Amino acid sequence: MASTTNVEEVIAKAKRVEIEPKTGIAIKVENTDGATPDTAYSEKENRRVNGEDSEEVPKDKKVEEEKPKVEETLKEEVALETEPKTGVTFPVKLDDGKQLKTVGVRKKTILAMGIKIYGFGIYADNEKLKELVQGKIGKAPAKPTKELYQAVVDGDIGMAVRMVIVYSNLTMNMVKKSFDEGLRAAIKKLTGKKNDELTTEYPRVLGQASDDIKLSAGSVIEIAKVPGYVLQTTVKGEVVSTAQNELLCRAFIYLYLGDDAFDKDAKEKFGMSLLSLF
Repeated sequence: MASTTNVEEVIAKAKRVEIEPKTGIAIKVENTDGATPDTAYSEKENRRVNGEDSEEVPKDKKVEEEKPKVEETLKEEVALETEPKTGVTFPVKLDDGKQLKTVGVRKKTILAMGIKIYGFGIYADNEKLKELVQGKIGKAPAKPTKELYQAVVDGDIGMAVRMVIVYSNLTMNMVKKSFDEGLRAAIKKLTGKKNDELTTEYPRVLGQASDDIKLSAGSVIEIAKVPGYVLQTTVKGEVVSTAQNELLCRAFIYLYLGDDAFDKDAKEKFGMSLLSLF
């Protein structure tokens, strides 16, 4: 008898759910004795019955919370290569897909001393570079040859040289003057013209860059060779100069891959990377 009473008490306390026939959604919750629970409890019960009682984080909020983690992961995945003479690091791939082919250091003799001016990394569109050397050379040589380097110097493919300053007393005027001197010498080598014939014939690679730009150790200068024989110079993240001239583009790459390359070890490493493309 006691057990019957207990069952009846349970039934009396049970909730009755009314279902809307067309949607299958619970629209009303009542006690089995006919009393309607308080509104707050009814709404909560309806949500529970309809499977809506779990609080969901808005999708936009989830994306905002997860996005920094994704970006951080991607940044961590970009490998770096260190230029050993300066300690400067370079990403093995740029945002536009160009791949690092070699690293080196630019030195300048000041007061009879060899001063390290900047560390550099040379990047190239690897697929276009492969097409270029295979088309020009055909069969892979046993070692890097002058013809192989010249094919790259003359080629109209996407390349870039990223320079990270290590000499703290460098000024923009000094950089411009150094490039002007180097390019004039390179053009002379490529054309056989005398210095006095090069005064105004070719644009300056950094001619539009202001002397007021402050440079310090760690400042980045990047000169990109864009297809169409265009040189675009970026200093500390801002484009400061653009020049379109085939000979100027060839002379610029010649500074790093020519007979009197700034860093012969870097040139040799670049040449070895070319052999792997055959």
